[in-house]
Amino acid sequence: MIPIHAYEGRRVAVFGLGRTGIATAKALAAGGAHVSCWDDTEAARERAAGEGLVLDDLNRRDWGDIAALILSPGIPLTHPKPHRMVELANAVGAPVIGDTELFAMALADLPEKRRPKVIGITGTNGKSTTTALIGHILRETGRKVVVGGNIGDAILAQDPPSPGMHYVLELSSYQIDLTKTLACDIAVLLNITPDHIDRHGDFQGYFHAKQRLFEMQSPAGSAVVGIDDNETSAFFSRLRKTRREDQVVPISAGRVFARGVYALGDRVYDALDTASHPAVDLAKAQALPGRHNAQNVAAALAVVRLLGVSARAAAEAIYTFPGLPHRQENVATINGVRFVNDSKATNAEAAIQALTCYDRIRWIAGGRAKESGLMPALGASRRIARAYLIGEAEARFAGELDGHIPYTKCGTLQDAVAMAARDAWADGAVGEVVLLSPAAASFDQFASFEARGDAFRTIVEALRDHVEVAEGVT
Repeated sequence: MIPIHAYEGRRVAVFGLGRTGIATAKALAAGGAHVSCWDDTEAARERAAGEGLVLDDLNRRDWGDIAALILSPGIPLTHPKPHRMVELANAVGAPVIGDTELFAMALADLPEKRRPKVIGITGTNGKSTTTALIGHILRETGRKVVVGGNIGDAILAQDPPSPGMHYVLELSSYQIDLTKTLACDIAVLLNITPDHIDRHGDFQGYFHAKQRLFEMQSPAGSAVVGIDDNETSAFFSRLRKTRREDQVVPISAGRVFARGVYALGDRVYDALDTASHPAVDLAKAQALPGRHNAQNVAAALAVVRLLGVSARAAAEAIYTFPGLPHRQENVATINGVRFVNDSKATNAEAAIQALTCYDRIRWIAGGRAKESGLMPALGASRRIARAYLIGEAEARFAGELDGHIPYTKCGTLQDAVAMAARDAWADGAVGEVVLLSPAAASFDQFASFEARGDAFRTIVEALRDHVEVAEGVT
């Protein structure tokens, strides 16, 4: 745990008692704050009480003594309208911040020589993989590492800062919205496509949240920026005008340049110190298939090179990276058909990254649709034998696919897996992939994308057991 002393002796409200909220409340209490905890969900309140937290209904209390509101990232801050808790905090002039800002406060309390390195990674797609990959490389090359933020345990539940430590943080736009002073030593922007418009009002609001990660940096901070889409390329150009050339590193999966890190074919090239040379053979990185992962590898290589890791040592670590659960996770191969869990693909831009990695796909899609729907993924239509649609988005996605990709309305994930497997086996198509890459949020039928991916894994494992028993009988 990282104790937070910034509000010692003062009353702080914590609203939202999931994993992050509970860790936040405990860290504040450990630092001497008086903590008022609340969640509108009874199950969350019961869980928090079981963790020893004292509940205080923030809907009913007087807010006159509240010094700050610590808001869980998923709760509306400004759009579609501020949550009632935000309005109550605004009424008394209490700042509305998140746990990442409390972490920044804890770092600010340390003497400069004792502060750890902080690497912040943001973007629309690839954040989790890149964050985990950077952490893996640093760990494999002997550094002390904490990986957190929007991945793994809550940041305040992690080990306290110490000299030589590296915090590698995945940061969503929601988290950055609630952060004011986090000065990352290295800030990374991978890419940007429209997402979370309901939370930010429009695309510019969403992109501005991402850019704030760089605005919070000190003049000495370094930036790693993907330049594979027009918006991030333009941002890179603007950023380079305000910093030294060696502080702003471009990365790309397909574009060649004199200085930076880029992928071309099956090679990632390091052009940071001298003439460009191949540093990573992507064919050896079996857990990182596809062009999108080439961008992720380029970003990770750029970051660790800035931190003093040699290109050769980084490459050897990249080859041993095991991949992430729910991101193109190989669950099983049953009678020649491969089952892949890509539940973390919650929008079409993320789904197409997986769809372009396989040649013949039985695609399970659906859930709670994002604004962009499925259309951005239709560029992979020639690879898709059939789509199997589930959840709230079933009717909408059927309309978008009509005339482009054959589909079956399945309703549930259980039925989608069964129908996709049946069709694949009926075609006798050894080498087909049943791919869960939903292009939608999970919240219609599951508590999270992790829960959806776990359900897929359980269904596939039960299917494998059933097939093995049947084959044993015959």
